Amino acid sequence: MDVLSRGLLKEYPNPDRVGCPGSDVLRRIASRTMPLSEADKWLDHLGSCSPCYRDFRQFQEAHRVRRKQTLLAIAASVLIVASLAGWAVFRNHKQSLIVQTAVLDLRNRSLSRGGESNPVEPPLEINRAVKHLTVYLPLGSAEGPYDMRITTTEGSGVFATSGVASLKDGVSSIQVVVELSSAPSGQCLFQVRRPDSDWHSYSVNLR
Repeated sequence: MDVLSRGLLKEYPNPDRVGCPGSDVLRRIASRTMPLSEADKWLDHLGSCSPCYRDFRQFQEAHRVRRKQTLLAIAASVLIVASLAGWAVFRNHKQSLIVQTAVLDLRNRSLSRGGESNPVEPPLEINRAVKHLTVYLPLGSAEGPYDMRITTTEGSGVFATSGVASLKDGVSSIQVVVELSSAPSGQCLFQVRRPDSDWHSYSVNLR
């Protein structure tokens, strides 16, 4: 085929372009956009006219390059879309994990007994989507069991649980599972105590 192609390019000169179809016909044949029934009448001429065959090969190569570029562009677009979709899923999953895991830091909060929190201290924030809560107890708190609950400012119960505090690097903390999705939003009280002791209250905002 290579030998035949080289022969067609050189051995059939037609300087006056006698009987040659227009460039549009050769371009459509090269790109296979012309029906075979329509192209058939030009095939004999294409095989016996070096200038036409040369143009045909150029159009054919240009079509091949454009088709390759189109396929690469499509593949790149698919890759970009897939990457963006993967990143969106990863980001949403990461944000979901961040929302579902929270820290309630009481280390530098003053101890206030009973149902009143310290009015000077700003309220803590808890997202109602939280599922896992790490509570850092006030400095000096001992290890062992603790009761915890969240109540409205009027004293209605929102959530209650218990856990065991462990001491690490001088700080006592408790890991608890919470369910606050049905709790009302707004200002509440987070209360913690050792069993059979007084409650210590801290103002929190459920959002």
